[in-house]
Amino acid sequence: MPYTSELVHELNTLIRFDLDSGQQGIKVHKNADENVKAATCRLYAKGLITQADGGYLTRLGREAAEHAQALLGMLTAGVAASVTSPPPPAR
Repeated sequence: MPYTSELVHELNTLIRFDLDSGQQGIKVHKNADENVKAATCRLYAKGLITQADGGYLTRLGREAAEHAQALLGMLTAGVAASVTSPPPPAR
């Protein structure tokens, strides 16, 4: 199953959480983009965050955010490496 735009918005919301501090949450304001507000509500419904408008990560949410941030790091590191390094020789 490919990533849908809804899942991408949820992943983008998860990567906004600071994993170095369990004391820092997020707040999605009323004037935020509709996609961001909807993604936050879905994350709350899935039990990943504590409030429909943000709040803190739950235990499951923290695990999801760790994976989302790790995947983003892997994908962006691959892009940077392919731009700066030539591809390996073909065999």
